[in-house]
Formats: sequence, structure tokens, C-alpha cells
Amino acid sequence: MRKARAALNIPPPLELACLNALWSLGQGAVKDVRQSVADSHPLAYTTVMTVLDRLARRGLITRRKTGRAFVYAPAVSRDSIRRLALKEFLDSYFDSSQDRLREFLQGSGKPEPEREARAAAASNVLDTALL
Repeated sequence: MRKARAALNIPPPLELACLNALWSLGQGAVKDVRQSVADSHPLAYTTVMTVLDRLARRGLITRRKTGRAFVYAPAVSRDSIRRLALKEFLDSYFDSSQDRLREFLQGSGKPEPEREARAAAASNVLDTALL
């Protein structure tokens, strides 16, 4: 049950894109976040507003009313989400063992044609999980 709860706290890709925008901006209104994610995610204003509302309800961002609009700011650090995602990755694929992950990335010393491809793929997975 604990693993499932941790997985629920990791934002899905669209929420993570908006959270990344807020980490870069520091804070911003819906239009600011929408503009920031526009290159990779051309989204409607209402979609960004819904995603930000969902993040606020989950406690990952804060919001305060400024005039007629809300201003959103991250309530969690980028590193805390990275740690959570990496922990879930380790728990799921390497029995919570950093040593097993390290061995996988470095190989076990036996020559194996797939080893470099596996290490590169695992490294890409880690890079993606940490972004």
C-alpha cells in the first residue's frame, strides 16, 4: 500500500510540466504558466487552470487571489519531487537498492552486448525521472 501512495504523489506529465513552469517562474498566473509550457504543451487557458487547481488541491502549489486572478507558486521543491520519483523507481525496479541500480548501470563485469544499451536506457530513465 505504501508504494501505491508514493506513486500517487508523483505528478503526471501535464501536472509536472505546469509545476516545472512554476519552478522556473517562481510564481505566476494561469496565463504565465500557459505561456511557459506553450512550446511543449499548447494548452487551452481552461486546461492550465484546471491543472493548476488540481495541483493546489493536492498541496503541491499554493495560490492567492490578486485582483481578479489567482497567483500560483510551488509549495514543494523540485528536489523533493525528484527524490520521490527516484524512490518510486528504485522501489519498483531495484527492490529499493541503490547498489542494485549502480550495478545495473555499471554492469556486473561480464562482457555483454546489451549492457551498454541497457545502461544508456537506464540512464535515460533516470534523467527523465529526475527532470
